[in-house]
Amino acid sequence: MKRPNILFILPDQLRAQALGCMGNPDVHTPNVDRLAAEGLILPNTFANTPVCCPARANILTGTYAHRNGMVANDLRLREAETSVADILGRAGYRTGFIGKWHLDGGPRMPGYIPPGPRRHGFQYWAANQCSHSHFNTQYFRDTPEPIPIHKFEAEAWTDLALDFMKDHTRPYFLIVSMGPPHDPYKAPPEFARMYDPAKLHMRPNWRPGGPGPKEIAQYYGNVTAVDAQVGRLVAAVDDNTIVLFSSDHGDMLGSQGQRLKRKPWEESIRVPGVFRGPSRIQPGSRSDAMFTHVDFAPTFLGLCGVKASARMQGADLSPLILGRAPRGSSSAAPDSAFFQIFGPFEGDGTKDAWRGVRTHRYMYARFESQPWLLYDLEKDPDEMHNLVDDAALVAEMDGRLAAWMKRTGDSWKFDWHELVEDKGRLYNSGTYYSVDEYLRADRLKPAAQD
Repeated sequence: MKRPNILFILPDQLRAQALGCMGNPDVHTPNVDRLAAEGLILPNTFANTPVCCPARANILTGTYAHRNGMVANDLRLREAETSVADILGRAGYRTGFIGKWHLDGGPRMPGYIPPGPRRHGFQYWAANQCSHSHFNTQYFRDTPEPIPIHKFEAEAWTDLALDFMKDHTRPYFLIVSMGPPHDPYKAPPEFARMYDPAKLHMRPNWRPGGPGPKEIAQYYGNVTAVDAQVGRLVAAVDDNTIVLFSSDHGDMLGSQGQRLKRKPWEESIRVPGVFRGPSRIQPGSRSDAMFTHVDFAPTFLGLCGVKASARMQGADLSPLILGRAPRGSSSAAPDSAFFQIFGPFEGDGTKDAWRGVRTHRYMYARFESQPWLLYDLEKDPDEMHNLVDDAALVAEMDGRLAAWMKRTGDSWKFDWHELVEDKGRLYNSGTYYSVDEYLRADRLKPAAQD
């Protein structure tokens, strides 16, 4: 069989709970919902490190943050790291990246990344580093001259993707990385008008302290605006194209009284996981298998019939996605998911480094010094009742977490200075900081968030 094309649609900061096909009663996502109906939905899709740069590095390399070195935002992914695009390019694929990159360190703007190893195997390039200006931004091709965008940026990225996909000379691997619905929560007016803040259903765990109904209405407007571009993209692909719709992390949006990401709650860690491939994936399929960011790269390679790098730490779920695993089996997938956040970030309320493990029933997170959160998701899906005082259950989950840390080579004792580029310096808002300063966030403002 001919090797498939892969189209990976990657909006930024889109939590899984903001989709109609995931049960949201308010948000309009007809195109993603149709994608799910015509393909496979994986509701247990998670971000191992739910913050932008580490998440994107995990996705591309199939490795955890402590291995690929992307332990915080605004680092540069080491040029020696092997990405899924490197491997597919060598296998004859035409590789393309369109949109927000955010893997090249700082400064974020103007955002030019020159051709060569800093593009990690992507041959076609129409991207910027990071701007979060959804309506007036710029991108670069192969020279430092910026190309302005004077429309909703997700629409501009889609225009470029449609042009890229016209070339059928070779199979392609294309990532379309859209900025919305990431904050600032400002949607195109025609989509914002679709949502009345007074009529939205707040999640049962929503509390004052984070974004309220007005901001959530704008967030939903951006979700629907992105969904419209998904419709344009999917209409242009052929039956030999496998589409994945997912995100780098979620957004608390006031759940637990919290904002943004880096948190162990479901609204932060759970992301969309929707596959469609008319000639390969059974329509209307669903699997509760655990599928996390480190699994994306080996799974893409498995779907393309290409061998994964031995360095990759994730699982290849392509047999499950293609319906080749025994019925009801999720043997290719781990029975739990592992999470890492390195250091506090007071700008979004993340108070310390944490590690976590999620099974199908329980979510557990701890700091090095003490347990933090433990929920029975069967009885308490909205995570309202912390069971961290249940010593026996904490001991069981600590054992699972310790096994994950040993298996992946993680440790509370790493010297993070040895993991990062630029002699352990990170750029933010015009200033370079040491890793300790950045992770401690003593002098950083919310503008640094992403």
